[in-house]
Amino acid sequence: MSLMGRLFGGGVPSVDASEARTLVDEGAVMIDVRSTAEWNAGHAPMAKHVALNELGERMSRLPKGKKAIVVCRSGSRSRAACRQLASAGIDVVNLRRGLHGWQHAGQPLVDRRGRPGVLA
Repeated sequence: MSLMGRLFGGGVPSVDASEARTLVDEGAVMIDVRSTAEWNAGHAPMAKHVALNELGERMSRLPKGKKAIVVCRSGSRSRAACRQLASAGIDVVNLRRGLHGWQHAGQPLVDRRGRPGVLA
């Protein structure tokens, strides 16, 4: 693995927005690890919110036996979350480029009330 791969998320499998959408349609769960304020402003409609700082204590409530797609704004926090979840035996992938990539691929964001959201 290259130095850049080791520094920026090597060992964490990732998928792009199109692959993530397919996985969700096949039953995977999307977990958004951003802060509550970021989540409230805009998130993928099918995502579940579990802030990164709460992941350890809420891990037992995540769906069992399903692949998890972990997402944040750009992909950095979600890589850390993927490592934590993988070490607990959960099948995870990181959403490459985070919600930036999701939005760029034309996928929707909604706010906490279900209206069109923004990336905060």
